Amino acid sequence: MTNHTETEKKKGVFLKELLQWAAAIILAAAVAIAADHFLIVNAQIPSGSMENTIMPGDRIIGNRLSYTFADPERFDIIIFRYPDDESQLFIKRIVGLPGETVEITDGKIYIDGSAEPLDDVETKEPTSGTFGPYKVPEDSYFVMGDNRNNSLDSRFWKNTFVSRDEILGKAVFRYWPLTEIKLVK
Repeated sequence: MTNHTETEKKKGVFLKELLQWAAAIILAAAVAIAADHFLIVNAQIPSGSMENTIMPGDRIIGNRLSYTFADPERFDIIIFRYPDDESQLFIKRIVGLPGETVEITDGKIYIDGSAEPLDDVETKEPTSGTFGPYKVPEDSYFVMGDNRNNSLDSRFWKNTFVSRDEILGKAVFRYWPLTEIKLVK
C-alpha cells in the first residue's frame, strides 16, 4: 500500500505543478494581450514612405498612453488607422495641427500663410511639388511621410486628415531588426 500512496502523491505533485505552469502561461498571455490593447501598439513598416527615419520591414512599438494627458505635437511620428481604410495601420509624421492652414509651395511647407517655410525635419530628399492649401479641422492632423516624394500621405488621401480618435499611439522605438534597436524621432 505504501507504493500506491507514493504514486498518488507523485501524481498530485505533478498535477499541482502542471496547474501552476498552466496558470502562469494563461496569466502571461492575458498580460500581453492587455498590454497590446491598452499600453502599446505594435506596427510593421510595409513601405519606404518614412525612409530614412524608419525603413521597410522595421517593427515599431508605439505608446498608446502618449496622448492621454497631452495633445499630439508637430513632428511627432504617430501610428494611426488610415482614414480611407481604417482596417490598415499607417505611420507618418505630424506636420499640420488642428486649426492651421498647411500649404506646400515648391516643396517647402508653410503654416498659416507664414512668409518663412517650416523648419522641417531632415527628409530623404528635398520635397518637390506644390499642394494645398489645406485647412486642418479641429481635432485633426495633417501628416506626411519623411520620404516626401514617395509617400501616400495627407496630400493624396480622399479623407485628407487624421482625426484624433484614429491615432493609436506615438511611435517610441524600433525593435526590429535586432541589430539596431533605437528610439524613433
